Amino acid sequence: MRNLPVRMARWSAAHPWRGIVGWFVFVVLCLGIGISVGTDAATTEDFRIGEAGRGEAIAAEGGLQQRPVEHVLITAKPGTGKLDIAAAEAAAADIAARMGRLPEVLSVADPVRGAGNTAVRVTVTMKGPELEGKKHVDALLAQTAAVQKANPGLRVEETGSPSISKGVDKLRGDDLSRTEVIALPVTLVTLLLVFSSVAMALVPLLLALSSIAAAVGLSMVASHVFPDAGIGTNVILLIGLAVGVDYTLFYLKREREERARAGGGLSPQAVVELAAATSGRAVVLSGLAVAVSSATLYLADDVIFSSIATGAILVTLVAVVSSLTVLPALLAKLGMRAERRAERRAARGLAPKKQKTQLTGPGRPTAAVLRPVVKHPVATLTVTVVGLLALAAPVLGLKLTDMGRETHSRAIVAMQVYDRLNAAYPELKSMHQVVVRADADRSPEVTAALRELAADVENDPRLSGTSRLTTSPDKRISMLQSQVPHYVSSDEAQSSLEDIRNRYIPETVGRVQGAETAVTGDVARYTDYPTHQEQKLPLIIGALLLVTFAMTVHAFRSVVLGLVGIVLNLLSAAASLGILVMVFQHTWAEGLVDFHSTGSIGSRVPLFLFVILFGLSMDYQVFVISRIREAALRAVPTRKAVIEGIGSSAGVVTSAAVVMVTVFASFAALHLIEMKQIGFSLAVAVLLDAFVIRMLVLPSLMLLLGEANWWPSRGVRRARRSTGQASRPLESVG
Repeated sequence: MRNLPVRMARWSAAHPWRGIVGWFVFVVLCLGIGISVGTDAATTEDFRIGEAGRGEAIAAEGGLQQRPVEHVLITAKPGTGKLDIAAAEAAAADIAARMGRLPEVLSVADPVRGAGNTAVRVTVTMKGPELEGKKHVDALLAQTAAVQKANPGLRVEETGSPSISKGVDKLRGDDLSRTEVIALPVTLVTLLLVFSSVAMALVPLLLALSSIAAAVGLSMVASHVFPDAGIGTNVILLIGLAVGVDYTLFYLKREREERARAGGGLSPQAVVELAAATSGRAVVLSGLAVAVSSATLYLADDVIFSSIATGAILVTLVAVVSSLTVLPALLAKLGMRAERRAERRAARGLAPKKQKTQLTGPGRPTAAVLRPVVKHPVATLTVTVVGLLALAAPVLGLKLTDMGRETHSRAIVAMQVYDRLNAAYPELKSMHQVVVRADADRSPEVTAALRELAADVENDPRLSGTSRLTTSPDKRISMLQSQVPHYVSSDEAQSSLEDIRNRYIPETVGRVQGAETAVTGDVARYTDYPTHQEQKLPLIIGALLLVTFAMTVHAFRSVVLGLVGIVLNLLSAAASLGILVMVFQHTWAEGLVDFHSTGSIGSRVPLFLFVILFGLSMDYQVFVISRIREAALRAVPTRKAVIEGIGSSAGVVTSAAVVMVTVFASFAALHLIEMKQIGFSLAVAVLLDAFVIRMLVLPSLMLLLGEANWWPSRGVRRARRSTGQASRPLESVG
């Protein structure tokens, strides 16, 4: 009763208004400071990965970096027959003149006719870094719309990286708004069913939302150390709603149990202290587990995963703080209000309002599930583990790719234009950029070698046959750009990249003494990113296993439970990843889940799934095993303690799982394929973890292990000796 959660709860319960106002001030300060310092967005340099990233850095050193580019496509209006080429070229001239006057534009290329005079294209290069284009593209889109209005007989439309990025951001924002509309009401209904009280149901939801708000503000400050890749708020919303409600739910459920057990014999403040002494510690351990697990993502050496880690850590820690500070204050106020209401009823001569009985053992559904587990633990463990391994088997066929531009939803208008542009000009689908850095006096030698390389690939059917050579003003950096008339994911694009790197370069510029070469471009980016993730995956998973083991051992003083936690988390993650592969690498579920299969999984998804799932599963692990250990420390034999602990925690774990699944499943409805895969896989993982791992595998395994569960801790044995109960067999329960 003297640990930190209890002391914090004691103070908050004794000074409820200070606790509530203090929390409100904290949230406002976090948001205010965050808004005042602003967000430090990740730059182009932050996204550089592998050889492709090294090539981009070399090119930028010579001023040859990739710029934001927009294409204005002029075609015949559907249903009007052939394109009036004269009218199209007049419209192109108008576009060029308008774009050339914009301060955002660096240059405008001459119009290019498509094959068979079916289209005319005007390419516009914008000023500034590649990632900055979407901030300034509105001016270009306005000019394109004006030309379209002036030429109703033509179809004048615009696409390019800036307009596509802008469309993706808008679609993501619209999708997130929709997920809130779905997740918040379902969460509220679930909490109403759990507590049968509007006030008690609103508390977890309001605390979760306030924690999210505070974390958003803190993430703005943190972005000046870990630049924001544009997904930090998404992660905070995704994780914050799940853990925020979970932690409050664990605490609230225990407070109600303690209040019912006291039967009015304890003050609201004392009841809150009792809840803090048990669930408070579990919440702290769970929150630290999620935060530390998320921190392993920093090992990925990737700005996107750094943003994910920062958002997850901040919102989790803020949620823990809210459950230790403002939650006890709110519970104390609600308890005092209930006492006053009871006093008024008594003063009017009315009977006390009947309190809902709080079950401390397994309810009927839980008892029905646990009965075969208790009677046949070996069979239960064997069947469930074999089933989970069968679900995990498709992981052997896992194919990771970067979910590039071509995978974006066609609900984005710029993506529809992108498809039409590539149909008319297939050479724009992708490109290779061979970048060479050498001393200025070797520039002629480098230029000759690059011209030789261009000649070698000119007749390669996988390339367009056209190349462009540029050299920096100081003659130190040279770049050969070759167009690839295939999408980056195609076999042709991939094999051509491999040949350029391993055959063409060694035979040409590779022979120039002292020259440093690198291949970048669309295809190289697409290839190098998943390769980088695959290289980092073993390191991160190893760190994750070590962290999970260490925290479990610290929490329960048991090496055996540490090993059990690792095995169960691996089973859950592998099975959910296997289901993800079954669904998204094939086409049978496209209509069911509303997606277009790319035949692959996003390269970021497995890493995100493993790290976040390991952290979140610790919520259930800590809460359930804490209940079991509490019983064991009361000298209850392990067999009975397992049944009692699982039974008493089943309801709250199920409710928490429903909330988490609702949040994650709402993300599965997003249009962006990678976010859809993340939401789907996390929803499946939580379902498996809560209803299979914690209800079947964990109890059957702990029943079989018996007293070995607590090795090498002496705490349980001391508790038994102090009450005169040696370890002995117990009759079956349930």
